[in-house]
Amino acid sequence: MRHLAAYLLLQIGGNASPCANDVKKVLAVVGIEADETALDKLISELKDKDINELIAEGSSKLASVPSGGGGAVAAAAGGAAAPAAAAAAEEEEKKEEEKEESDDDMGFGLFD
Repeated sequence: MRHLAAYLLLQIGGNASPCANDVKKVLAVVGIEADETALDKLISELKDKDINELIAEGSSKLASVPSGGGGAVAAAAGGAAAPAAAAAAEEEEKKEEEKEESDDDMGFGLFD
């Protein structure tokens, strides 16, 4: 992951095709030693590829992956019921907070 992050930083900085030595230099600046095998694999996988196209392709693949537990699916399927449940939960939290606050402020302190 750190190799990819360094590679992307170099690309953002204007280096259209960073090499392994460029990535090593970036990692060395922050005190990280590069793993030769992982770095060589990364460079070979990304060679002659447009990083923006790869990111767009990965994003479209991630869009189809379910994330979260069953509650997220039920909330998405429920439509209007989900916001109502969230509002009810917020109201309960507010009531509990108000109740706790009213107990704390009695006009005098313990050590006054």
